Amino acid sequence: MTPRMTLAALCTAILTLAGGAQAQQHDPATPIAVASKIALRGEANNIAVREIRIVRKNDVLVVQADLANMGRSDRTVFYRFKWLDNVGNQVGDGESWKQLGVLGLGQQTIKSVA
Repeated sequence: MTPRMTLAALCTAILTLAGGAQAQQHDPATPIAVASKIALRGEANNIAVREIRIVRKNDVLVVQADLANMGRSDRTVFYRFKWLDNVGNQVGDGESWKQLGVLGLGQQTIKSVA
């Protein structure tokens, strides 16, 4: 296993959602264990992160997150993943922000690879 893979194996992914300029607490529909791995920037606007899964495939870590729109209107979500080591330092340069449309009462799965 390469040093990068060894370091990535010690990492945790944090999903960052952007919706505005103010920090906000998690949506009540998001489980507390999942909310501890999310950093919101603004209001959640009826977007809940239902589940986060981390799996290892061929010595690569893959994280998947299920987003659910609890409202009837369509929402645009901006997100990125940050990989952290076991002491909380960011590993690598990080990802750029990505945009995703979530239909009203719909669900989307997003993923990232370490």
